[in-house]
Amino acid sequence: MHATEDTATTTPRAGARTGPRPADGGGRPRGGLRRPQRSERPGIVWIVPALLFFGLFGLGPVLGVVYLSFTEWRGLGEPTWVGLENWAEMASDDGVTNGLKLTLVLTALCWATQTPMALLFGVWAAGPQRIRAVVSAVYFLPLLLSGAAIALLWLSLLDPNFGLAADIGPFVGVPDGNFVGDSSLALYVIVLVTLWQWLPFHMLLYQSAARQIPRSLYEASEIDGAGRLHQFLFITIPQLRHTIIASSVLMIVGAMTYFETVFLITGGGPGVSTRILPLVMYFEGFRAFDMGYASAIAVLLVVLGFSMAMVTVWLSGYSRMRSQREGAQ
Repeated sequence: MHATEDTATTTPRAGARTGPRPADGGGRPRGGLRRPQRSERPGIVWIVPALLFFGLFGLGPVLGVVYLSFTEWRGLGEPTWVGLENWAEMASDDGVTNGLKLTLVLTALCWATQTPMALLFGVWAAGPQRIRAVVSAVYFLPLLLSGAAIALLWLSLLDPNFGLAADIGPFVGVPDGNFVGDSSLALYVIVLVTLWQWLPFHMLLYQSAARQIPRSLYEASEIDGAGRLHQFLFITIPQLRHTIIASSVLMIVGAMTYFETVFLITGGGPGVSTRILPLVMYFEGFRAFDMGYASAIAVLLVVLGFSMAMVTVWLSGYSRMRSQREGAQ
């Protein structure tokens, strides 16, 4: 009798739950679905290869140049620490001052010419014209050429003896066609060459961005009676402001690194009329063999380019911008 009662109390009923009940919110969720297991591996592991690559090939050389800017080094032997001597000399160097001024002028001219033309051509190329694909493909050909090849091509065209400049010169006020040899025109020649070289790239940026603008914005403006000019000023340009900022930053940083174009076409001349800061760095480092002083100029270029890019982003309020596309916040 007692054995039967003990058996009845210790044997669970069929279908009954065994073991302790889970606490509220614990165990398997309703519906029998298992919760996804979070990876135990920290997320930083996935970016370690990129950090190592950037540190080895990006940050490492920059730190090495910063160190050399405080030394005197002829390219052989051990660098000699000289402290701020290179920087003090650079502050009173007329060549560096002239190179800095020319670099800023070249940057401003490149931005002022490339931005409006790239914007207009890019918006046009994003339209429904039948010939836009063919014209765009032909116009993108400069992107397939290297900077040195483009410089040599233009150097042949600008030759005052047998180049195209000999025929065009008399019609634009340069009878001898020597555009490169004129100290008042040489810098504008560089602006023209860089415009031809880099305009297709920025045009491609604007073309891609213009295709992302919702068509409904233009349809609504047409109902309100807006013309093409008003649509461009009050719809297209505001919608492309992110692209304008990105393109401007690329232009500014790129203008700080123009070297082969100027070196091959003018060599920094006539005189010092096109001796921009990268050329001053080259002459000091690889002709005067003053690597420490050249490193100081290189650091100045890095700081100048970074500062101008950050000022551009700050003035444009890029960090406060919100997307204007439909359905986006």
